[in-house]
Amino acid sequence: MKWALLSVWDKTGIVELAQALVTQKYNIMSSGGTGKALFEAGVKFTEVSSYTGFPEMMDGRVKTLHPKVHGGLLGRRQVDDAVMAKYGINRIDLLVVNLYPFKKMSAQKMSLDALIEYIDVGGPAMIRAAAKNYKDVAVVVDLQDYPLVKKAIQGEGFSADERLTLAKKAFARTAAYDAAISNYLYEIDATFPETVSFQFKNGRALRYGENPHQQAAVYGTTGIAGSMPLQGKQMSYNNYLDVHAATSLLREFREPAAVIVKHNNPCGVSTGTDLLDAYLSAREVDPVSAYGSVVSLNGEMDAKLAEEIDSTFVEVVIAPSFSKDALNVMKKKENMRVLVLPERTVQDEIRTIDGGILVQRTPAYTENWEVITDRDPTADEMRAMQLAWKVCKHTKSNTIIFADKKRTLGIGAGQMSRVDAAKIAIKKACAPLAGAAVASDAFLPFADTLEVAADAGATALVQPGGSIRDKEVIEAANRRHVAMVFTGIRYFRH
Repeated sequence: MKWALLSVWDKTGIVELAQALVTQKYNIMSSGGTGKALFEAGVKFTEVSSYTGFPEMMDGRVKTLHPKVHGGLLGRRQVDDAVMAKYGINRIDLLVVNLYPFKKMSAQKMSLDALIEYIDVGGPAMIRAAAKNYKDVAVVVDLQDYPLVKKAIQGEGFSADERLTLAKKAFARTAAYDAAISNYLYEIDATFPETVSFQFKNGRALRYGENPHQQAAVYGTTGIAGSMPLQGKQMSYNNYLDVHAATSLLREFREPAAVIVKHNNPCGVSTGTDLLDAYLSAREVDPVSAYGSVVSLNGEMDAKLAEEIDSTFVEVVIAPSFSKDALNVMKKKENMRVLVLPERTVQDEIRTIDGGILVQRTPAYTENWEVITDRDPTADEMRAMQLAWKVCKHTKSNTIIFADKKRTLGIGAGQMSRVDAAKIAIKKACAPLAGAAVASDAFLPFADTLEVAADAGATALVQPGGSIRDKEVIEAANRRHVAMVFTGIRYFRH
C-alpha cells in the first residue's frame, strides 16, 4: 500500500487531489488545517499524531518533526527496509506541501513576533527530505503540478525525469523561502542587508548573448522579463535590453507618445495628436538609426500605424494592445517581434561587477524646478524642457538632448565630454534648432556647453545645477538671453 502525506497552507485543489489518490488506493496522512479540509470533504486519512504516537503540540509548531515521518521520506528502498520495519516506519511515496506565506505576510507590516509564526519549519524540513530521496519519493510544492500527479498515479507512475524535475522545484522553493526570511530579517535595521539573496524563475536560454560567441538566458515571470512575443522570432539578449530601455522612457508620458530605441539609447521620441502622428514624428528624428530599432507605444496600435511600422525594418514593437487588423498587417513581417506592454514591476536594480553585484533603489523623490536666470522660459520653452528632461533621464551619460515641445530634435548620448555630446546632438539634429530647449543629465561644469547650444539656436536649458561654477554659467545664460532652470536632481546613467 502506498502512502501520501499532504500538508498545505493553500488548500486550493487539495481535496480533489486527495480524492484521486484514494481512488488509486493510496493511504493518506495529514494533520492540522489540511486534515480538517479532508475531513469536511469526507476523505479518509490518518492523523500524523496518530501515526507517530506523538500529539501535535506548541500551537502546531511541532507536528511532523518526527523520525517516523522523516524516516518514511528519507528511507532508501532495498537499503533501509529492515530498519524501517523494525521501527514501524511506513514508506511515504508522495509528499504534497506548500508553505506558510511568509513573504506575503511580511508585506502587511505586522510585528516581528507575529510574523515569526509564519516561518514554516516542518514544511521545508519535509520538502528537503523528500527531495533528497527523489528517486523513491515524489515531492510536490506547486499547485500547478497537481495534474501531473493525477496523470502519474492513474498511469505508470512518475518517470525518473519527472521525479528529478519535481525535486529541483522543491529545492528552489525552499531556497526562495529561506531567502525571503533572511532578506527581511537583515533589512529590519538596514536599508540594504549585509547578505542578500535573489531568485528569479522562468529561465529560458537565448540564442546567444550580446554577441554570437556569448551565451545568455533570461529569467523572470513578470514585466518585460516575463513577456513572450505574440509573433516573430525569439527575443534576443539585446532585444530585452532595448525593450526595457524603451518602455522605461515611454512610461514618462501620459499623452500619445512613441519612443524609438537603438542600442539602449533613444534615437527618436515624440508626442502627438495620436499614436500615428507621434510615431511618424519620432521616426523622422533619426530615420537612419530607426532602422532595426525597438519601437514602444503607449496606446493601442491600429492597422494604419501597423502599416507604417511595416514600411521599415523594426526588430521589436511593443504596445499595451493591438487591434485585430493591426496584428493581421504585422503578420507580413513574420520575423518582427510583437510584444504586449506589461505592467511595470517595481524592484531594485541589480548589475553584476567582477566578484559581486551592485544594487540600486530609487525611493520617492521630488524635483525642484527653479528658474535661475533673468528671463523666465515661455510656455513653449517650458514644455520643450520637460520633454527633453524626460528623455535625458533615460539616455546614457554624458548626454545632451535638444527638443521642441513635441519631440526630440537632436540626441547626443554616451560621451566622455558634455561639450562633445552637445556637438553630436547638433550635428544629428533633424530640424533647425532655433528656439529649441536643451537638457543636460548633470550640471554644466563650465559655460562652454551652454555657449555651444546657444550658438546652435537654443533659447532654454534645464540642468540639475550644483557646480562650483554655477554663477559663471548663469551669467553666460543671461548674456545669451537663455532661460535656464535648475532641477536639483542628477540623472547619470552608466
